[in-house]
Amino acid sequence: MSFSAPGPPPPPQPYPQPAPAPGRIPPQDPYPGPYPGGPFPAALPAPQGVLRSPKGLATALTWLLGAAAAVHLFSAGAGAYEQSWLQGFAGDTHFDDLELGLSPVLTILAGVLQLLTVLPTVVVFIIWFHRVRSNGGIFRPDAFTLSRGWAIGAWFVPGANLFLPYRIARQTWRASTQRGPDGSDRTAPAALLTSWWVVWVLAAIVGRVFSRIYMAADTVDELLAAGLLGIAADLGTTIAGVLAVLFVRRLTAMQNTMAAQGPYAPA
Repeated sequence: MSFSAPGPPPPPQPYPQPAPAPGRIPPQDPYPGPYPGGPFPAALPAPQGVLRSPKGLATALTWLLGAAAAVHLFSAGAGAYEQSWLQGFAGDTHFDDLELGLSPVLTILAGVLQLLTVLPTVVVFIIWFHRVRSNGGIFRPDAFTLSRGWAIGAWFVPGANLFLPYRIARQTWRASTQRGPDGSDRTAPAALLTSWWVVWVLAAIVGRVFSRIYMAADTVDELLAAGLLGIAADLGTTIAGVLAVLFVRRLTAMQNTMAAQGPYAPA
């Protein structure tokens, strides 16, 4: 689909939709295929590519993130129970000498549930992340400094995965923000995005420290110290999961608006 360049950008009109065939109901999906046609100002790069709706992925991701957050909350509760259970043993008691009880069972159950929820959540999140990044590149290709393939690869680069995905998310957020009615650039507040990322990174770091200390622990005192870090990591991950749901829903809604109305906010 071609895009015209009418010269200096006057306040744009809503993107016209093709007339429906006689006897047919016009489609309601704002993602019919290529970016909607109609006037596109010369000051902006003409969008290229085909939009794909992130709504279905966002819905699935909302449920998965909610389930993962609930599992981590359960894990925090299991960790708190383990703390009270360990208080009944001497501080220098060796790990192998602990009597079996409900606490180890709860800990193992929490670990199994985390494995069952984390993997599908990660897979669907990365697919959704790549989808919204690809759409953002159609909405506003000049907003990005990395190719869309980095929306996947950035998560798997050690060290860089602590900041590159956030950078891509910020650029996608900007690309999915409508301009003003007069064509002026607008910045949507990104406090939600930043809050989610900061909490998630901190929880991930604490979780890694917990795993190392817990695996090396031999005595009750060492297990108690590690357990506190585990509880903090689980609670942080729970909060990050809730913020991630809000972030996913917000960015998806922003892209729905862009697809339906075009790059300019109504006057």
